Amino acid sequence: MGVGLSVLIAFKATVLFLIFAYLSNSGLMFLSLPFLYASLVSVLISLASHPSINLPMLLGKRPNGSFPIWSIIMFSPYIYFVRIFSFIRRLSSGEEPYTEVSQGLYVGGWPFAPSKLPPGNPAIIDCTCEFPRLKEFEGHPYLCVPTWDTRAPQPGEIESAVKWACRKRAQNRPVFIHCAYGPALTLQLIVKFASEMTFRKFTETTLPILVVIGSCHGRSVAVMCALLVALGIVEDWKQAEKFIRERRPYIRMNALHHAALEEWSLNRLSTPKRNEETNVTSTMLSRTSGRSRSDKFTI
Repeated sequence: MGVGLSVLIAFKATVLFLIFAYLSNSGLMFLSLPFLYASLVSVLISLASHPSINLPMLLGKRPNGSFPIWSIIMFSPYIYFVRIFSFIRRLSSGEEPYTEVSQGLYVGGWPFAPSKLPPGNPAIIDCTCEFPRLKEFEGHPYLCVPTWDTRAPQPGEIESAVKWACRKRAQNRPVFIHCAYGPALTLQLIVKFASEMTFRKFTETTLPILVVIGSCHGRSVAVMCALLVALGIVEDWKQAEKFIRERRPYIRMNALHHAALEEWSLNRLSTPKRNEETNVTSTMLSRTSGRSRSDKFTI
C-alpha cells in the first residue's frame, strides 16, 4: 500500500548511479564519486522509508528539532536536496505558507523564515523528519512528530500530538501544524534530466505513477484532521479532510494517512462510548438493586 517516497527516491538513486557510471566511463572518476555516494544514500533512504520498515529516526532528528553533526554529514545529499527543492517549489507554486483552517488552528509547510510563521506566537507541531527547527523559533512551544514524506504518523503519535495541541488551545495559544512541500518539483527535474539521458520512454510510462507519489500534502493534514475532531469542530476525520480542503485546496492525503486516521478514530472514539455504556449499565444495576431492597421491605 503506497510505496510513495521509496519509489521516488529509488528512481533518484538510479539516476545518480547512471551519472556516476557515465562520468566514470568518461575517465572522470574523482568527479563521479560524489554521485556514487549520493546514490548509496538514496538507496538507504528508499529502504528506510518503505512502509514495511518506516524508520524516520534514521536521520537522527532530535526532539528539539535539531540534527546531530553526524547526520548532517552522512545524509547531506538527501537533507540539503529536499530543503533546496522545497524552497524552490514554494517560490514557484505561489501557495501560501500557511492557512488558518479554524480560529487559532493553522496548517502549512516548513517555515524556513520567521515571516512564514503564523501570527500570535503559535505552538508548533513539526511532522517532518528531514527539516530542522530554526533557532528563531526556540521560544515557541514545540513538538516533533518525525514522519517521512508521503507517510503518516502512527495513531499513537497522532493521539499524543492532539492531546498536546488541545492543551495549547486551552491556554488560548494558536497551533501551527506543518510538514513540507512534497517532492513534486524535485520529481519534475529528475524526470527532465533522465529524459535527456535517453530514458524518455521509461519516464513517459512511469511519470503518471510518480506524479501521484510526489504530490501529497498529508502529514500535517492528518494530524490537523484529528485535532479538528478532538476539538469538536467536525464529527469525524473524513469531514475534517473536506473542511481543510475547502480552505487549502492543494492538500491530498493518501491511503496511509487515511488508514492511520481510521485506526486513531476507532481506538480513541470507542473509549468514551464504552465508558458511557458502563455508566448506563451501572445505573441500571443500581436501580434494580434499589427495587429489590424496596420489595424486601414491603414484604
